[in-house]
Amino acid sequence: MRWVFVVVLLLLAGCGTVPRETRNACAVFEQRDGLFNNWRRAAYAAEREYGVPVPVLMATIYAESGFRHNARPPRTKLFGFIPWTRVSSAYGYSQALDGTWARYQSETGRWTARRSDFGDAIRFIAWYHNQSHQRNGIALNDTYRLYIAYYHGHSGYARGNWSDTAKAGAKRASGMAANYARQLRGCGS
Repeated sequence: MRWVFVVVLLLLAGCGTVPRETRNACAVFEQRDGLFNNWRRAAYAAEREYGVPVPVLMATIYAESGFRHNARPPRTKLFGFIPWTRVSSAYGYSQALDGTWARYQSETGRWTARRSDFGDAIRFIAWYHNQSHQRNGIALNDTYRLYIAYYHGHSGYARGNWSDTAKAGAKRASGMAANYARQLRGCGS
């Protein structure tokens, strides 16, 4: 019985930690290639389902959460020093808001999906980017514009008055997607 517990612990080891090398897609996939927690398999399944290239999906996670499963926006400060509320309900790898995540669960029937699970989060991002493609006509490989729509929402993207923060994030995600694409060609994705 004790060995079963040890095996389960070994299988789950590292599930909640950030990969050591997040700027290299091959290294990220090598670090998360477990039997039950296989990020490569999850990423390519999301790509097949929604048509969004893996480098775009991975770059979105890189820009949003830095591959932290429990990422949250910072807290505001009351009187300048007392931790108070968070600026939004964003959470997990995808930094999806509560309402958007609930809509995803409702529209896809994935009621047990969690934002802190990489496979669920990357599938959510693929679904959202595909929605941006359908609603706003953004190419599925246009990381810059997909990220802007992800950051501001579909209506915010359509209005066109994008924040400097969103533009900076989109530029970072776009550059990382190009790097990831190059890397994945070389590691036998």
